[in-house]
Amino acid sequence: MAKVRTLILRAPGTNCDAETVFAFQQAGAEVCSIHINQLIRGEQQLSDYQIMVIPGGFTYGDDIAAGKVLANELSLKLDEDIKRFIEDGGLILGICNGFQVLVKAGFLPGVSDGGSPPLTLAANDSGKFECRWVQLWVNEESPCVFTKGISSMYLPVAHAEGKVVADPEVLPELNVVLYYTDQYGNSQAGYPYNPNGSVENIAGICDTSGRVFALMPHPERYIRGTQHPQWTRLGAKKYGDGFQIFINAVEWVQRL
Repeated sequence: MAKVRTLILRAPGTNCDAETVFAFQQAGAEVCSIHINQLIRGEQQLSDYQIMVIPGGFTYGDDIAAGKVLANELSLKLDEDIKRFIEDGGLILGICNGFQVLVKAGFLPGVSDGGSPPLTLAANDSGKFECRWVQLWVNEESPCVFTKGISSMYLPVAHAEGKVVADPEVLPELNVVLYYTDQYGNSQAGYPYNPNGSVENIAGICDTSGRVFALMPHPERYIRGTQHPQWTRLGAKKYGDGFQIFINAVEWVQRL
C-alpha cells in the first residue's frame, strides 16, 4: 500500500513543523515540509498530497494579527488550489497558528463566499501568553475525521490570541469538535481551564465535511507518554493523547 502523502506548510515564523512532521511519520505517512513560496511558484503542487497541515508558530511574526499575513497569502494566491483540494476529498489540519490562518483565510467555519468572516480568534482574556496543559472534551457527534474514537484529551496550549469569538447567530451552526473543561469534565469551569476566554469554551472546530479541522491545543507535542508533564509520577502511557489524531487522519486516507 502506498504511503499517505502529507504536506506540512511552512512560512517565516513557523516553529512546530518538525514536531508535526515527526508525528505524521510515526503515524505511517510520507511527509514533506514545504515552504509557502514553493506552492505559490508552482514548484510543488497541493494536488500531489492527500493531507495538508498548517502547524503552530508565529508566521510572519503575527504582524497585523495572529496568522493574518499567511491567511492573506492563502486566500489571495492559493484560494482555488485549496478549494479544489477540499472538493477532491483532501484533509486539512490547522494547529494553533494554523487555526488562526484557516479562520482568517475563510476556510473555516466553511469555505468563504468573500463576505466578512463570522468567526475569528482574538487576544486572550488574560492579556498574556498562555502556556499550560488543558483538559479537552471531544464532541463525539461531530463529523470530524481526526477525532473519531476519542472522548477526551489532555494537551498543551501556547498562544496569545486563542479566544474564539463568533457572531451569536453563527454559534448554533458551528461544528464544534473540542471544548475546554476542568479535570471533572465541566466545560463551564472558566479560567484557567479555558485559557483564553473562548465563547462557549470552544477549543476546536471543523467544516461540515469533517475533513477540515483546526484546534488551538498542540497534539503534536504529546504523542509519546514521556511528554506528559507528570509521567514520572503517574507512569507513562505508550502513546500520548494527541497521537490518535494523526493515526486517524492517515487511516482515513488509506481506507479511500
